[in-house]
Amino acid sequence: MTSLHDPDGIRLPIKIDATSNGEYLPIPLDHYAQLANGLALEAATEQAGRLGKSRRDFLVSACGAATTLLAFNAAQAAAGRTGGWYALAPETAMEEDAAAAALGGDEFIFDVQGHFVNPKGAWLENVPEGAKPLSGMPAASCPLAEGPSPRAYLQCLGPEAFVKDVFMDSDTDIMVLSFVPSSREGEPLTIEEAAATREIVAQLEGTHRLLLHGRVNPNQAGDIEDMRRLKEGFGISAWKTYTQWGPEGKGFYFTDEDTGIRFLEQARSLEVPVVAVHKGIPFGQRSYEHSLCTDIGPAARQFPDLSFLIYHSGFIPGQAEGPYDPKRNEGIDGLIKTVLDNDLGHGSNVYAELGSTWRYLMRDPDSAAHTLGKLIKYLGEDNVLWGTDSIWYGSPQDQIQAFRAFQISEALQEQQGYPALTPEIKAKIFGLNALKPYNIERTAIQKKIRHDAVEVARLAYQPMADPHFQTLGPKTRRDFLNLMRWTGGNAA
Repeated sequence: MTSLHDPDGIRLPIKIDATSNGEYLPIPLDHYAQLANGLALEAATEQAGRLGKSRRDFLVSACGAATTLLAFNAAQAAAGRTGGWYALAPETAMEEDAAAAALGGDEFIFDVQGHFVNPKGAWLENVPEGAKPLSGMPAASCPLAEGPSPRAYLQCLGPEAFVKDVFMDSDTDIMVLSFVPSSREGEPLTIEEAAATREIVAQLEGTHRLLLHGRVNPNQAGDIEDMRRLKEGFGISAWKTYTQWGPEGKGFYFTDEDTGIRFLEQARSLEVPVVAVHKGIPFGQRSYEHSLCTDIGPAARQFPDLSFLIYHSGFIPGQAEGPYDPKRNEGIDGLIKTVLDNDLGHGSNVYAELGSTWRYLMRDPDSAAHTLGKLIKYLGEDNVLWGTDSIWYGSPQDQIQAFRAFQISEALQEQQGYPALTPEIKAKIFGLNALKPYNIERTAIQKKIRHDAVEVARLAYQPMADPHFQTLGPKTRRDFLNLMRWTGGNAA
């Protein structure tokens, strides 16, 4: 099959690069991550030749993904990093059945954090004539880009691309479409535009596959008052907020009477009891203290009937994660500390979400092992949620495959009391845990998606699958600043 995307087979199926989600400056790969990519491409070239395949055909296969992850293992071992690894047998690099068994799966996958760019949105009204916003992004070249409009390339970052990346090129079953921090006048994606994306999926009779958040900045005039419209007009499933964001650069705490408390009381009153909040991934020093998790425990204890989904789990890119340290009070440790300090142990109403966190940690398996290990140890295996922050990272399939294969070393399990990542625990994280806060019944939703038109379309697509293996977000400081410029200082 001739690929429309990568006929020479130079893109790896597991994407380890410097791409960020637009909320933090891209962090360059270290020597060993670069080595991993080099080893993976070399191994893919050699094994494709041995199997009589083109390199592209080999990389699209399960063996291509397994080969890439095995190369990552080799590079990390060379660095002396042995706390986490991708548990794959050597034969998965050459035997398709073995690779498919290791990296495939039938888990119910409920991704609680997704984003996309609206290629025709009102945000473009503020772009100077002749300018080409986001044209520096890697995906600004794809089959969808053909057309008379000088900005047709934005379709490569739009809703059709979103649907293909998420529902065709990955095993994701349900995704929640979320929002970015913004002023009411400058939203890069409005609730109306998000609802339009849901209609694209609805054309495939899959309306149950895409849930919507309602964006609320309680420190912005009119947002709390607008919550009723969001619920009644768009059937939102949860609220999305950023405690570190504010119209004048100052954030808020959930424990602030005039903002956080009012917001949570309104969420309770409107009977949409799920609050997704960005914590960690600070926006530089701007309102840094509000990016920490210190207010989560007190708020969760005061509002036990609300569920708090902690986006990114408080993770700070560039900071290594180790064993839990209560004195640190940053990163993952900050989330654990506020939960423990407020007697909110396993099974509480606080959930740790992995969007961008897992994607970043795929390059650092030691930190990944500590992150997953201590979240499960202290919050519980029922309180960790799957999220990918797609589509800035392209299709989330590589994140899914890497998580399926990942394991915490036995030595680290014994030293720190971490659990082994069993298939049962992974299935909970992949999707079963999110059913509780979103009040979705497992049997009913799985019955709906088993034979719906999305599943039929996916099965028809698989024999001719042509994933692009690109990440779409900023990879360099220049890309990042370009994204900031076109989104008014806020990215996904």
